Amino acid sequence: MWEKLKEVEERFEELADLLSQPEVATNPQLLQKYSKERKDLEEIVAVYRAYKKAKSELKESKELLNSSEDPEIAELAQEEIKLLKMEMEKLEERLQILLIPKDPNDEKNVVLEIRAGAGGDEAAIFVGDLFTMYTRYAELRGWKVEIMNAHHSSQGGYKEIIAMVNGEGAYSRLKYEKGVHRVQRVPVTETQGRIHTSTVTVAVLPEAEDIEIEINDKDLKIDVFRASGPGGQSVNTTDSAVRITHIPTGIVVSMQDEKSQIKNKAKALKVLKARLLEKKEAEALAERSADRRSQVGTGDRSERIRTYNFPQSRVTDHRIGLTVHNLDEILQGELDPIINALAAHYQAEALKRGEGRSN
Repeated sequence: MWEKLKEVEERFEELADLLSQPEVATNPQLLQKYSKERKDLEEIVAVYRAYKKAKSELKESKELLNSSEDPEIAELAQEEIKLLKMEMEKLEERLQILLIPKDPNDEKNVVLEIRAGAGGDEAAIFVGDLFTMYTRYAELRGWKVEIMNAHHSSQGGYKEIIAMVNGEGAYSRLKYEKGVHRVQRVPVTETQGRIHTSTVTVAVLPEAEDIEIEINDKDLKIDVFRASGPGGQSVNTTDSAVRITHIPTGIVVSMQDEKSQIKNKAKALKVLKARLLEKKEAEALAERSADRRSQVGTGDRSERIRTYNFPQSRVTDHRIGLTVHNLDEILQGELDPIINALAAHYQAEALKRGEGRSN
């Protein structure tokens, strides 16, 4: 691990030299590339240097303890040694986490897809609740949410809603939300006060860059039609809605929210690329070892990950056995306590596998 940290620090200094060179300063692509790489290394270098400083101070304190004949100074040196050892332990733990290989998608924007599952109208209403929750979470983090496509339910909420979440680190946080979300509550339409259980599926796809996913026009079947609203009634007099079928995979994406056919097509292609990237990564993941497949980020939408129990104001994340009793705050976007716990859990799992010690 220490050899790896030394290499990281050397690369950090090398990048500072590169960024000061005129040929880099006048090349926007290189400037952006090196600046991002250096920014990504800043924290790990800062923690590593803090560790080296503490180690040096520990050596000085031990020398002072061994050379001093003054009991008071010796006592102070012993206390300093104790504190420095504790600090070094904490810094080493942090360094191990920082050395865990980053998910290459972490800094990407997100295509968020929420769909009603079992439960009919109640499931559709909860789709709306979850979309509001994620929208408010995005607002708290300074992200922007743009609805790409929505199929409204006649009783409220959505049968399906697709949105783009734009913001730094969006995927690194929202990736823990993929899976089946279960809600237990008394529906508004229930006259006898019985609790119903409904499910909603959440997909979190990293936005695909053009260099990652190339689509040939010959592989696409594009249909246009008139947009429709709840109940199937026409809401437009022109063929502005777009349906794109990716022939090799059979993936179909439809967009109708924009009045412009061109805008709907652009949105559909963006979602299609995200789904193709997810498929590509899922296929690669299937080739890895079983412990890899157990991680968050597998894209398994069939896994029940969380239950929202309204009568008891309880939220339970089944992956880590975490239960909190602040349902209202969670639905208002206060998701960080749950997401932080999930991130810490999967970091610990990665450390157990020794990923933080790789060279």
